[in-house]
Amino acid sequence: AFQDTKLSSQRVIMATHFDRTKPLAGLPPKEVLEIYKPQISNKLELEAALTLIKTSFEDKLKANVNLTRVSAPMFLAKSSGFNDNLNGIERPATFAPRDFEDVKLEVPFSLAKWKRWALHYYEVPAGQGIVTDFRGLRCDDDVDFTHSLYVDQFDWEKHITTEDRNEEYLKDTVKKIYSALYETEKELAAKFGVEPCLPEEITFVSSDVGNEEYPDATAKEREDIYCKKHKAVFYMGIGGKKADGSLRHDGRAPDYDDWITNRSCGGTGLNGDILVWNPLLNQSFEISSMGIRVNPEILLKQLDLCGDNDRKELVWHQMLLDGTLPQTIGGGIGQSRLCQFMLRCAHIGEVQHGWWNPEEVEILKNHNCKLLGLGEW
Repeated sequence: AFQDTKLSSQRVIMATHFDRTKPLAGLPPKEVLEIYKPQISNKLELEAALTLIKTSFEDKLKANVNLTRVSAPMFLAKSSGFNDNLNGIERPATFAPRDFEDVKLEVPFSLAKWKRWALHYYEVPAGQGIVTDFRGLRCDDDVDFTHSLYVDQFDWEKHITTEDRNEEYLKDTVKKIYSALYETEKELAAKFGVEPCLPEEITFVSSDVGNEEYPDATAKEREDIYCKKHKAVFYMGIGGKKADGSLRHDGRAPDYDDWITNRSCGGTGLNGDILVWNPLLNQSFEISSMGIRVNPEILLKQLDLCGDNDRKELVWHQMLLDGTLPQTIGGGIGQSRLCQFMLRCAHIGEVQHGWWNPEEVEILKNHNCKLLGLGEW
């Protein structure tokens, strides 16, 4: 169902299964826990499988999309405006250096803005890109069986030309990323015996069409409908509002992806989410959020639509507006999400070290669902 999230007096409606009004809302579905049996029970074998998934996928991603791995920051200065704003309301984990108490440093949510600057910094030519092994914190994320406070993802960004800012280029890039997913699952199956379930090709669905075909469904219900039918979907057009003022389909910050440009198919937005059907959880499962990024013209329009014109004065925004930063496409691919899906785990805590509701942890232990490391304490 839609979830109302209130932070700092702001409100956003998000596509999620999580409902904090229900007791023990972070647990996997009851019917899953009743029959759950991990694919790999040996801890060291599990770590070997996690390593295979991450290294194999990263290698294939770099080859398919033409990316080079680079180092990534653990924190950014708030004054730079380089932190990703996600839906625009989340609180960053913030601290000050001991001897500089008026300086605010933030643990990034993602590296959406930093990566674009990094392409300029590394002087990456058009047609090439970068990828990082990103680690971050999201204090306001739901803590449930698919979300955690800790974020690990392959954060990537690619330098493109002005002519590449179109639906066809977006789709071509999605297909290359999906090919890396598909081939990694086959490799995992061959070595660890986990039965593959991904189709050979991904299906493209417009959120505008979804709203027309299923006007009474929630955003998450629409994702479930299309994913159950096609097994792997790129849901295009995330962010922006419908005529009645409600979100078209989930939220996006105004200085992130381009969610207002018209596409040839009749929809709007040059972005989307890669979703797969999770056969264990029996629901759609997001693997990646990505898109063609805003250019100066689109940035100004989206900032105005969101009432965030004050951001134009920040360093990063000035660099984009004056043409210093290149045109790009980019996204984040969740490492733990990827591993949870490919290993058919009931809870994301089985593949990453984290913190979870202690009451829920006890229930998970009694249903053969062992969380990694101190997460099960």
